[in-house]
Amino acid sequence: MHTRMLGTGSASLEVSELGLGCMGITYAYGKTDQDEARATVEQAIDLGMNMLDSSDSYGPYTNEEFLAPIIAGNRDRLVIATKFGQRFHEDGRRSIDGHPYYVRSACEASLRRLGVECIDLYYQHRVDRSVPIEETWGALSALVQEGKVRRLGLSEASAESIRRAHAVHPVTALQTEWSLSTRDVEANGILATVRELGIGFVAYSPLGRGFLTGGIQSPEDLPVDDGRRTWPRFQAEALEANRSILAGVSEVAQDLGVTNAQVALAWVLAQGLDVVAIPGARSRAHLGDNAAATGISLSAQQLALLDAAAPVGETTGGRYPDALMGSLNA
Repeated sequence: MHTRMLGTGSASLEVSELGLGCMGITYAYGKTDQDEARATVEQAIDLGMNMLDSSDSYGPYTNEEFLAPIIAGNRDRLVIATKFGQRFHEDGRRSIDGHPYYVRSACEASLRRLGVECIDLYYQHRVDRSVPIEETWGALSALVQEGKVRRLGLSEASAESIRRAHAVHPVTALQTEWSLSTRDVEANGILATVRELGIGFVAYSPLGRGFLTGGIQSPEDLPVDDGRRTWPRFQAEALEANRSILAGVSEVAQDLGVTNAQVALAWVLAQGLDVVAIPGARSRAHLGDNAAATGISLSAQQLALLDAAAPVGETTGGRYPDALMGSLNA
C-alpha cells in the first residue's frame, strides 16, 4: 500500500493512504466478534495499513486495551494514533476537558493502556471552549519535548482553533469527518486552512458511517444495539432523501465493476495527496473490500458525476444527535 505524508517539515509523519479506524470494535455500532475483530486488525497490518486510530473515549478505554497486545507484536510496523479530551463520568455524562493537568494525565493513561512508550500521533479529540487552546497546546508541546508523543493533531476543530494551536506547536494532522455525504470542510474554511498551513487531513467516516456502502436502506437494517438508530441521518426520512447521493455512487461502481465502498473511498483519496482515510472495519471481508479501493482511479467524468450527486451542504439530517453536535468546534 502506498504511503502519504501528513504535515510538513519537522512535523511530518508518513502513514499508509488508508489507515484503520478502530472505534467500532468496542464502541457505538453494537456488539462485535472480538476474535474476528482481532484477526481484522492483524490483516490490516499485513496489508500495509500502518496507522491504527483509537481514542481513550472509545469504550471508554477498552479500545486502547483491545489494541495493546496487537501493537506489542507489531510496534515497529505501526503508527499509533489516539486521542484525549472527551471524559466519560460514572453518572453517564460526557464532558470536554482541555486543561493542561488533564492533558498529561490522559496521555500517561493512554500510554499505559496501549503498552507503548510513545504515541505517534496524539489528537485533541474535541476543543474545550472553556480553556484557551494555547494552554492545552502548551501542555501537549511539553509531552512532545519529553518524548511521550511524536506528533500532534486536532479533531473537529474550527479554522480559528487550528491557527491558534499551530502557532503554539505545529499541527501534523486534522481529523474530521469527510465523505461524499459529509462535505462541510470544503465550504467552512477548514480544508483551506489546513492546506494553507501544510497540515495533513485525516478523513474519518469516509463511508458515511456505512450509508455510502448501500447496505443501510432503513433504520431496521441496523442492529438493535447500534447507536446510529437514533442519529438524524439514519432516520427513514433522511435515508430516503439522501438516496440521490447513493445513486451516484452506485452508478460509478457499476461502471467500474467495483463496490460502492470502494468508489466512496477512492473519491476521498482523490481529493489530494495530503488526505488519508481511516475507514472502520470489524471483519476481514469488509477490510479487504476497503483496501482494494487504493487501486481505483476515478476519471474526471466520474468525479464530476459524484460531485453532482452529492453537492456540498445538501445532505439531509445532522451527522450527530444535537447533544453531540454541540461538542464540535467546527
